[in-house]
Amino acid sequence: MATTDHMPERKLDDALNEAKRMVELITRPEVELSMEEGKQLAMETTENFHNHINKGFLEYRKSVTESGDFAMTEWTGQGSILRDALGREFIDVLGGFGIYSPGIRHPRIVQAVKGQLDRTPQYSQEMLDPLRAHLAKILSMITPGDIQYGFFCNSGTEAVEGAMKLAKFHTGKKGFISMLKGFHGKTLGSLSLMGKSVFRKPLLPLLEGVQFTPFGDANAVETALATAKAVGDDIAAVVAEPIQGEAGGIVPPDEYWPRLREICDYYDVLLIADEVQTGMGRTGKLFGVDHWNTTPDIMCLGKALGGGVVPMSAFLSTPKVWKCMEPNPFMHTTTTGGNPLACSAALAHIQIMLEEDLPGQAAEKGEYIKGKLVDLKTKYPSILSKVRGKGLLIGMEFETDELGYKVASGLFSRNVITAGTLNNSKNIRIEPALNIPYELIDEVLSRLEDTFKNI
Repeated sequence: MATTDHMPERKLDDALNEAKRMVELITRPEVELSMEEGKQLAMETTENFHNHINKGFLEYRKSVTESGDFAMTEWTGQGSILRDALGREFIDVLGGFGIYSPGIRHPRIVQAVKGQLDRTPQYSQEMLDPLRAHLAKILSMITPGDIQYGFFCNSGTEAVEGAMKLAKFHTGKKGFISMLKGFHGKTLGSLSLMGKSVFRKPLLPLLEGVQFTPFGDANAVETALATAKAVGDDIAAVVAEPIQGEAGGIVPPDEYWPRLREICDYYDVLLIADEVQTGMGRTGKLFGVDHWNTTPDIMCLGKALGGGVVPMSAFLSTPKVWKCMEPNPFMHTTTTGGNPLACSAALAHIQIMLEEDLPGQAAEKGEYIKGKLVDLKTKYPSILSKVRGKGLLIGMEFETDELGYKVASGLFSRNVITAGTLNNSKNIRIEPALNIPYELIDEVLSRLEDTFKNI
């Protein structure tokens, strides 16, 4: 029989005091912290990560390993500048792994969310919610082809999970073809599509019926589908990122996506475009598939959809595919997905994206940066081996993992925030706000060359 004799006593009074102290800190009029407050917060944050989050992060994060006596503890930011609790400033070209397409804390997006917060922050779940309905309508206007319906959730992996369910539900088939080095999230369903063993192997078996082909090789997809048909393996959908983000900004051949569309039509399987990272202007077009004028059957959005202010994602599809959701709309639901704060953020973000032509800015600035990086590659061939990507989804590949780490840490010591990519440790991403000013771009490039010289 279980006993409570030796269970630790709950510290409710201490919890109340800690919560009160932090709420007072973030709601007081002055945003900046004093030096002593900043040091105290940095020490407490490090201790709390160690004791209550995951001490492994402290060995991994440059904000701890490269920061000296006090860890870089994020406190505030605006545009492409982040400041830590001690007031140290950093140029952000990581963009929160792609969420900050309109910049950090864009004032018009924040204003929209605050306006909705004064009305209602969540839905009753019973009355019809206008913002969600209008957002779905607007997305149907800007997405390719006849995509018309959408379901809103909170994270990219949820969008992929929903897309997988929709594909299985519509087709009655269980299998998927995914891409080597692809990244689609880490919940168990989306993890089944992951093209790298380190994240999959400890959790096997995952969903059955998933096959993998090399990214960019349409012939391999066709062979896999032909083989599956010959042996009776049912494939519901082919899933791919338009450009592989976590693998290092890998751009497929120009014929790849049009061929995928043709092959999927021929074999009567769905085509799912995971636009979680490439969507909303990141690659220099509204959506990654727009580079090849291809319309998928299902599209996943996330990361930047909520404008870097409120987490938001979605999976969207055509009336033909969506029809299976109508007889019982409760087959896939969420309590907080598509909440009014997230919808207000997404609506404001779309307005800004179109008014300020963020995709166009990404295309122009991406070409500028890649040109400068090619020059650096020529000057430092033993360090930088490849430059790739589209728009402001740019990957720099180095000769070794060690060189990549030295560059990332060198940039961090020069107050530039970037990081290696999750599925390719030799790669460092450049994924800034799409409206980053050219003077900041030039400053980052200058600090990057200084890092190369130092190496």
